[in-house]
Amino acid sequence: MTTASTPVAGRKQRQPTKLRRSVKRNLTAYGFLCGALICFAFFSWYPMVWEVILSFQQTNFVDPAVWVGFENFRTVFNDPVFAPAWINTALFTLLALLCGYAIPFVIAIVLNELRHARAYLRFIVYLPVMLPPAVGVLLFQWFYDPDYGLFNQILGIFSLPGLQWLNSTSTALISLVVVSTWSNLGSGTLIYLAALQTIPSELYEAAELDGAGLFKRIRHVTIPQTKLILLVMLMLQIVATMQVFIEPYLLTGGGPEDATVSVVYLMYQYAFNFGNLNAGNALGLMLMIVLMVFSAIYLRLSRDNTV
Repeated sequence: MTTASTPVAGRKQRQPTKLRRSVKRNLTAYGFLCGALICFAFFSWYPMVWEVILSFQQTNFVDPAVWVGFENFRTVFNDPVFAPAWINTALFTLLALLCGYAIPFVIAIVLNELRHARAYLRFIVYLPVMLPPAVGVLLFQWFYDPDYGLFNQILGIFSLPGLQWLNSTSTALISLVVVSTWSNLGSGTLIYLAALQTIPSELYEAAELDGAGLFKRIRHVTIPQTKLILLVMLMLQIVATMQVFIEPYLLTGGGPEDATVSVVYLMYQYAFNFGNLNAGNALGLMLMIVLMVFSAIYLRLSRDNTV
């Protein structure tokens, strides 16, 4: 009996030892992981939970909170700016996709084809990202000035009439898209460029031997080989542009005639201009649900296409 139980006892003693060794060997990794989890919990998950709670409450953070159910949501729905804010956000996202999603990919392809001054041009393209967002936006505020702005001066050189870039309902939203595209051009270009440089050169050489020109190489080699990163960047682009705030806040203040009011800017107005933080949280919860539903549908479709 004693002899038979000895190997079992030995195995039970060795198992905790292996576990301790494994924990000790990965202790640094666990430490970094705990730090990241704490940061996410405190700065992301905790505010999200409170956003959901405050959406169903009425409070001034002095008196006890009162549960009001869907009253905050009704307040937001009855706001006449509610529908224009969603329409403007959708239009901004669509226009930003046409510009901010395609242009960085084209520039990355051009940089990847160059043989000289590539590092210098990468720096020039990435320079707008290095500027604080507010600085870039205020720079374009001077560009758009109807009296002495750079863009109207360029139009004047060609004897064209100047435009009311930020003061016209027909050009204000497009002007914001231009600012957003310019500000985020560098990061998208470098991500695409990194993906392009992972494509084996043998594929391009085989395509050239088959007589494929530049556009055929892009169509049959570049795009298929970067399909995954294109799908990821598409989702990130939509999620980011749906939360546009700094451009309408600094350039137009939501005008003219609410033509540039976005959902996030309306949230800001509820919280800090109207003093109704709970209604702002309710609107933020709506936006979060819309983005979650879109992300779930998009991930499902992209998974089916990439399997």
